[in-house]
Amino acid sequence: MQKSILTGALFTLVLWWIKLCEHFFGWSLVSLGVYPLSLPDLTGIVFAPLIHGSWEHLISNTLPILILTSILWYGYPKSRLRVLILIWLLSGLAVWFLGRPSYHIGASGIAHGLFFYLFIGGILRRDKRSVALLMVAFYMYGGMIFTIFPQAREISFEYHFFGALSGALCAIVFRKVDPKPVVERYDWQDEDENTVAPEDDLIGDLWQQGQGMVNDSSGDRQPDAHKEEKQHDSPGRPL
Repeated sequence: MQKSILTGALFTLVLWWIKLCEHFFGWSLVSLGVYPLSLPDLTGIVFAPLIHGSWEHLISNTLPILILTSILWYGYPKSRLRVLILIWLLSGLAVWFLGRPSYHIGASGIAHGLFFYLFIGGILRRDKRSVALLMVAFYMYGGMIFTIFPQAREISFEYHFFGALSGALCAIVFRKVDPKPVVERYDWQDEDENTVAPEDDLIGDLWQQGQGMVNDSSGDRQPDAHKEEKQHDSPGRPL
């Protein structure tokens, strides 16, 4: 778990380091973002998630990137790197093809992709760990389900939408890559399964007693029936 948190922290530190360099050196890195259908700006597919237009933009993405990256690194050790790379590249490529004519920047597309990967992955896998991670992610960032749709004009909902779509596709493709955690069994569980449940003595006695009472009552009726037959066969007395 510590390594997972460290990975998420390193990712966010890179984002802050780039923004600090941009601030102190007076750089403007917005032109390194994704500009749709511009061949020179294809490099933005790689660089756009690392660039933020303002401190508020960076701050709003810091905790989601930190937490969701940590969850991904902890819960999906086999597929985590492939998932992150594919979300990064597929979302940027889709924005380049279908986005509005403007520079698209920021790590929010990555954050949406990670959330939807955890969300869809937990539904498809349904093991305890995946479901628990799904619940944590949904509790903290369930609102991302709604932010994939157009909102303010200056917000790149395209990056949100295509990031979410990339994460969902990765969840479907890699749903069986990571092994499910082994369910621990205890000795007493095996003993309970192998032990035959003893018959309840009280119920057994009552059943036998009830059966005996039925036999006794049927035996008592038979002599009475013979007596009645004899009485009917005997001639009546003269008056």
